[in-house]
Amino acid sequence: MAQQRNELQRERFCCSICLDLLKDPGTLLCGHSYCMNCIKSHWDKEDERRIFSCPQCRKTFIPRPELMKSTMLADLVEELKKTGIHAAPADLCCAGAEDVACDVCTGRKHKALKSCLVCLASYCEEHLQPHHQSPAFKKHKLVEPSKNLQENICPRHDEVMKMFCRTDQQCVCYLCSGDEHKDHDTVSAAAERTQKQRELDLSREEIQQRVQDIDRDVKVLQQEVEALTLSADKAVKDTEKTFTEMMLLLQKRSSDVKQQIRSQQETEVSRVKDLQEKLQQELTELNKREAELKQLSLTHDHNQFLRNYRSLSALSPSTHSSTVDVRPLRHFEDVTVAVAEVKGQIQDVLTETWTNISLAVTQVDVLLTEPEPEPEPKTRAEFLRYSQKITLDPNTAHTQLLLSEGNRKVTFMKNNQSYPRQTDRFAQAFVRQVLSKESLNGRCYWEVEWTGKGVSVAVTYNNISRSDGCEFGYNDKSWMFILHQNICEFVHNSIKTKVSGGLSSRVGVYLDHRAGLSFYSVSDTMTLLHRVQPTFTQPLYAGVRLYYDYGNTAEFCKLK
Repeated sequence: MAQQRNELQRERFCCSICLDLLKDPGTLLCGHSYCMNCIKSHWDKEDERRIFSCPQCRKTFIPRPELMKSTMLADLVEELKKTGIHAAPADLCCAGAEDVACDVCTGRKHKALKSCLVCLASYCEEHLQPHHQSPAFKKHKLVEPSKNLQENICPRHDEVMKMFCRTDQQCVCYLCSGDEHKDHDTVSAAAERTQKQRELDLSREEIQQRVQDIDRDVKVLQQEVEALTLSADKAVKDTEKTFTEMMLLLQKRSSDVKQQIRSQQETEVSRVKDLQEKLQQELTELNKREAELKQLSLTHDHNQFLRNYRSLSALSPSTHSSTVDVRPLRHFEDVTVAVAEVKGQIQDVLTETWTNISLAVTQVDVLLTEPEPEPEPKTRAEFLRYSQKITLDPNTAHTQLLLSEGNRKVTFMKNNQSYPRQTDRFAQAFVRQVLSKESLNGRCYWEVEWTGKGVSVAVTYNNISRSDGCEFGYNDKSWMFILHQNICEFVHNSIKTKVSGGLSSRVGVYLDHRAGLSFYSVSDTMTLLHRVQPTFTQPLYAGVRLYYDYGNTAEFCKLK
């Protein structure tokens, strides 16, 4: 009974890797315990896969756990050692359902410690001794225990498959190599293994190098993310401070103007009241004198009338003109006009400088290795993969252009439209053009259907002028393709390029912000009209311009 109890104690405190009592025991999160060195050595073999598992229950751990010595378990093992128990006897290392069993053991089979590729058998520690001691087994190949040894036996000749057929890429026995694989390229399995091992080692080296490269790049990118975050946070803080200062300045100016208005109001009201009081006094005196004169005029006695008239004092001269002169009346409307003018000037400044601010933001770029540009699409179906929904911006439309169809269609009108005054609106006479609301980046495709005698389809930076010099194509900020009567031209920076090809009522525009700009005639097929490869430095906007006759139209088509 005591022996059984000791055996149970041995089994409980035995390391399943070294089969000895636990040394510096460490317990995993799954509850199984191992010698510290045993489990570390086991995980060192798994380090390349970066997935670490428990040898017993196969539970995986990512990342590699940090092991701590189990003090209580170590104390228990020391108590067992004092009783003279040091290692689990072989009969306690019995094979379970998941273990490879010794092929020599009879009855209760023990766990196999090694498998022999020559004997095609697995051996426990006791039955493995001849392979270590007898010269007859010196050339036998011992490997970790395997349940698949029978796969090494040729099913046809019942021989060990020691050859490899490169023609059929399979293992064969010696008899097969002289029979059905006679004319094939056959070598020994060991030779093939050596070659494949070299290839495997090279692949591993390549993978390890790539892993190192990626790890390095990941660290670099993480540092870049941190740098971008710090820079963005600082920019947000600084810009908020600047805008706050500007708002405070405007608030101070507003307060100053308000104070000046009230002060001037008080001064002028005081002057008016002083004059009003003097006039009221004079009015009282005049009313009194008028009453005296009226009374005198009612005197019937002539002598009395003359005596009283002679005693009348002279009327004091008026200190005021007969009419109050307000030169004409001037109140504070001019102040409102002056402030409105300042507002307009500030809006103009913000509009002019906002492009520079936006450009400074978009120019923030991480220097990454970019892939080569993809080839330009060939079929219309391929172009439609990059279709871009475009709507027109009413705030940019010339006053002779009418927008309709959800702001996708524009019509040339005879009379000016009642649009509100906008700094973004094209205002130059006879330059009837409009921009899209959407900015264009990356790869975009859209189509324009037009009617009438002339249209130009363009892309442009948003900071293009809205008055003099705003015509598409006649500056360095826009690229225009014009179709009118029987002429097709591409225009940029006032340089014209004649384009051959028939006029089409539908024009396709393909933009690759990195690779260039192309114009196509769209019908049953796509016909390239012109292609340019400028270097774009800002986001682009689509635009159209209409010519000649009232009623001409251009519409950005709905694309599926």
